[in-house]
Amino acid sequence: MMSHPHIEAPAALYAAYADASSKLFYPRGTVRCAADAMFRSREARDLGCILDVDPNVVAWLCLPVEFETELGTHVPDFLVDYEDGTRIIMDAVDDAELPQIKEGAALAGFRYRGVPREDTESGYRLANTRDMLRYANCRTPLNDRIRMLSALDEAGSLTVAECLHVFREVQPMTGISWMVLHRLLVVDLDEAMIGPETVIRRVHR
Repeated sequence: MMSHPHIEAPAALYAAYADASSKLFYPRGTVRCAADAMFRSREARDLGCILDVDPNVVAWLCLPVEFETELGTHVPDFLVDYEDGTRIIMDAVDDAELPQIKEGAALAGFRYRGVPREDTESGYRLANTRDMLRYANCRTPLNDRIRMLSALDEAGSLTVAECLHVFREVQPMTGISWMVLHRLLVVDLDEAMIGPETVIRRVHR
């Protein structure tokens, strides 16, 4: 299980924790963050949003380690675990990853990826994910989940507008968002902003 380094964390990690703890970025909720959600920049928070809706991501951890590079001690934004067993150290970067950081990560035994801002900001995925993560700390009640899944089993797919009457214990978009974030439902996050015509399907495992 992912966990933060123990209490005797090195100095650079303490500095990173202090920096991130002094900042607040919305949305507050996360789904697959394995410990405290701490972000040093808006770009890092946005990358965390994208990680939460990546179907291949199992879990991610903020400010996981420090390692030495030619540029000095570096604390990356995330440690990301994927379903295939891959584990990658990751940073949100403005343009392109720095080779010195990648080399330092490799020498410390980590795979590394710097994710440019344009990769997270292009298209509608980030905006849609931000909207849904407002409801990450809510929960779709069992009755509403069963009604929604049963309706999809019968119809195959439904639009958001067609699902509004299904939810009785929670607001429809709260219920839909939670179920998408928890991989019970799937919607296209890239094509357009989520709206009444957005098609919803059930995830079959």
